[in-house]
Amino acid sequence: MKGYGDMLLRLNIPAFLILFLMYWYCIFVLHRYLVIMDFDILSPREIRRYGKQIMIPEIGLKGQEKLKQAKVLVIGAGGLGCPVLQYLIAAGIGKIGIAEFDIVDETNLQRQVLYGSSDVGKLKSIIAKNLLGHLNPLVDLELFNLRCDATNSLNILRKFDVIVDATDNSDSRYVINDACVILGKPMVHGAVYKYEGVISVFNYKGGPTYRCFNPKEKNKDFKNPLPSQVGLLGVLPGITGTYMANEVIKIITETGAILSGKVLLINILNNTFNLFTVTDVPENHNIKNLE
Repeated sequence: MKGYGDMLLRLNIPAFLILFLMYWYCIFVLHRYLVIMDFDILSPREIRRYGKQIMIPEIGLKGQEKLKQAKVLVIGAGGLGCPVLQYLIAAGIGKIGIAEFDIVDETNLQRQVLYGSSDVGKLKSIIAKNLLGHLNPLVDLELFNLRCDATNSLNILRKFDVIVDATDNSDSRYVINDACVILGKPMVHGAVYKYEGVISVFNYKGGPTYRCFNPKEKNKDFKNPLPSQVGLLGVLPGITGTYMANEVIKIITETGAILSGKVLLINILNNTFNLFTVTDVPENHNIKNLE
């Protein structure tokens, strides 16, 4: 545009006319840009809101459209679920389900950043929905104020494309995993312990399942220690949950290397990152019902 301006100046064209021509040139370029956009899926407001994401070549308009059309269920709105929910709603996921039955306790506030002191004693699901709706009213939110178990998981999970396991106990993880295997849904998993966080994606396109990573028969006498028993640095679930949200976005937009068959172990005390391979066990895919 600078070259055109210099040329017009050399032709002794008045400055006001140059500005007038530049203005209409910009309008023409903007119109051409808008014409090629598909407003059937993304509105002008959404294109504006998610503009920084759309600018990334690996995402682009098509990737943002995929995010809008996606349905993600986050099971657990605690330490891991809070950052997952915040970043997924900011990214423009079309529909997010929140499955959480617990109430806010004062000890949660050190790491569960969706809640404040005035929320103690209230249902996490209600508080989370209200705050997330304020963060992005363009996303459809659905609440499941219950514990996902063998009696209800199949009916709940079947409505969503990607399942996020943000729970804190092995029993729930096995149920979620088995439901995902039966329904053919990818399961984004995260777990935290003291200074360590674990992130993986199970059952992605027939890949290893949670049972391949953590066989139940080897852990039948093991109970995951809770933060109240061993302690937990508050920023750890924030970091781990952000990684989980990133995997969800990559799965939906079909970009990058998915952590399928891999487990990422991060240690924020020593600043170490290790990647482990999960061996696929074929019989773990032969699940027909929930126990």
